[in-house]
Amino acid sequence: MNSLIVPNHVAVILDGNRRWAQKHNLRYWEGHRRGSENFEKFLDWCLELNIPQISAYILSSENLNRPKREVIEILRLLKIQLDKFETEKAGLLDKYEIRVRFCGDFKKLPPDLVNVMKRIMKKTEKYSKRALNLLVAYGGRFELTNVIKKMVETAVKSGRIRITKKTIEENLLVSGDVDLIIRTGGFSRLSNLLPWQTTYAEIYVTETLWPDFTKKELMKAIKWFNKVKRNFGR
Repeated sequence: MNSLIVPNHVAVILDGNRRWAQKHNLRYWEGHRRGSENFEKFLDWCLELNIPQISAYILSSENLNRPKREVIEILRLLKIQLDKFETEKAGLLDKYEIRVRFCGDFKKLPPDLVNVMKRIMKKTEKYSKRALNLLVAYGGRFELTNVIKKMVETAVKSGRIRITKKTIEENLLVSGDVDLIIRTGGFSRLSNLLPWQTTYAEIYVTETLWPDFTKKELMKAIKWFNKVKRNFGR
């Protein structure tokens, strides 16, 4: 493990919860529950590997268009997990000095869920050693639209239009380029994930459904990443 280069920023698309539930003759939200439990383990593995930044695609803006009962259950499970983050997992966040950021369209989420998110972000904003970005009600197009709005507002106030790579990146919800994307469930697509930050990311796809994703699978992804020659378009 010591000889492996650990990616500076890993993004993970947690796909396959519903298919896992179907495979085991369970209701959809049972798959989401198992997936939620597995994410706790995944975070522990990433901390063991000293990965500086993790972005997890928890819930896309499109996911909110699923059947009402499923969406309610997903949001309920998310609230339970965030309550644990605020209480049981608080020591973990402090120990590893993890700055947690929630990125997405908060207007589409229940107020009690948003309040927990804000409390966790406030509590961890002092940390800079590691970053955990949780993408909830997130969409890449939403993020870029948000960036444009902010830049237009700045231009109107200052009376000067200034658009550069730096000014765009200063307004993004997630900072820093993604080095490695891990997608479970077998599909080779980004699904509206961090379009600016993933420009030169390497994409590792596994057929394994997210609830069955293991530390061994994570290590396979890291080892694969180490074998890739990164040219960055050169």
